[in-house]
Order: sequence, then C-alpha cells, then structure tokens
Amino acid sequence: MVSADAVFEVRGLGKTYGSGPSAVHALKGVDLDLFAGELVVLLGASGSGKSTLLNLLGGLDLPSAGRLTYRGWDLAGADEAGLTRYRRDVVGFVFQFYNLIPSLTARENVALITEIARDPMAPEEALKLVGLEARMDHFPAQLSGGEQQRVAIARAIAKRPQVLLCDEPTGALDLKTGMIVLEAIERINRELGTLTAIITHNAVIADMADRVLHLSDGRLDREHRNDRRAAVDALAW
Repeated sequence: MVSADAVFEVRGLGKTYGSGPSAVHALKGVDLDLFAGELVVLLGASGSGKSTLLNLLGGLDLPSAGRLTYRGWDLAGADEAGLTRYRRDVVGFVFQFYNLIPSLTARENVALITEIARDPMAPEEALKLVGLEARMDHFPAQLSGGEQQRVAIARAIAKRPQVLLCDEPTGALDLKTGMIVLEAIERINRELGTLTAIITHNAVIADMADRVLHLSDGRLDREHRNDRRAAVDALAW
C-alpha cells in the first residue's frame, strides 16, 4: 500500500558530466517526490536521464545541482562513507545482467548479502519470495535466465531494503520469462512495502505501476497514475 510518507524529495535536481562545450547535461531541474510502498516506472528514450536519476537515488553518483533527500537526509551532501552505508543498508539493486557468482549456488549467492546486512532475512526466505524454493542448491549454469534474474532479485531484497531500484530487469529475457520476473518484483513490492522504481521499455510493467514517469532530454516530461489493482488482476486473468 502506498504511504503518504515521502521517501525521496527531489528539487531542481541536475547532473552534468564534463565541462565546457562538450558537457553533457543528463538531468535538468527535476522535481519529484517518491513515496513508501510505491511501484514507479521510469520511461524515456535512450539518453533521457532515466539511468542517471536511478543512480542518484541509489547513491551511486552525486548530483551537480539541486536537492536530493532520503527521509530528510541530504544525499547530495553525503560523504563516501555515508553513501556506502546507505547503499548497504537501504537500497537493493537489480540490473539487466544478473552478476551471479558461477561457483556459488543460488542460496550461497544470496547469503553473500545476508552476511553483511544489519537485519537480513534468511536466504531461503528471500528465494521463496521469488518462487525458487526448489532451486536453492542449483548453480547459475543450472538455472534459466529468468531463474537467475530471480536469484538476483532475492539477493537484492534479502537485506530488507527500503528502496528497490531495477534497471531493465527483464531486458535480457523473453516476454514469458520477463512476466515471471515482473510478478516477483510486484509481489515483493506488495508484501514488503518496498518503494520500487523500475527502468523499463516493457509496457506491461508500466501498466502495473502506481505511477509512470516520462523523462525526455533530462527533464521530467510528464507523469500519469494507473489503476494498478486492475492491471494486476488483468495479468492474473
């Protein structure tokens, strides 16, 4: 359920790479609030600023201008030690490529995170949430692409993150497999109440989001809200 509590407050956010005539203005004055329990989709053409915004929210990069706060904490002014703690304790990341360690089982890949998290769930619990309870002791080479991505999701959510950031999580998958991964992400968002932001070109994911944010040329072009429950019900049907 979406809360009225703002997790992120973004005001006039800008990010510039380089300087002078060759400078690239990846984000230009973005204003945005993101709320606890939301599932938000970021849409836009290549170069529109989607990944830059996700990286700033995740503490992987710092803005060049504007204000970015997480629950009142100034991310834009944080030092590297603070950002490291933030990434470790608050944020879960899911990328297009799974980045699993081939020599470790699914359970062991997830355990890598639980060993350093403050209040983790058991690897078995995380894998069960993504429907892999029967595949815990399989190595990545023994898993399909969709199963490997679900292990990556389990690894991301095992530390009970407040924020889950997904960059094209179904980009390397076929439509049917991508839908299974999508359902896992939606279930985690619903059951754990994790603020979830997803970069995608998959229209089905956009239909299932609470809000869809459209970026263009580094700016928030427009947004619209969905009847998410109707979209989920239609998918199940």
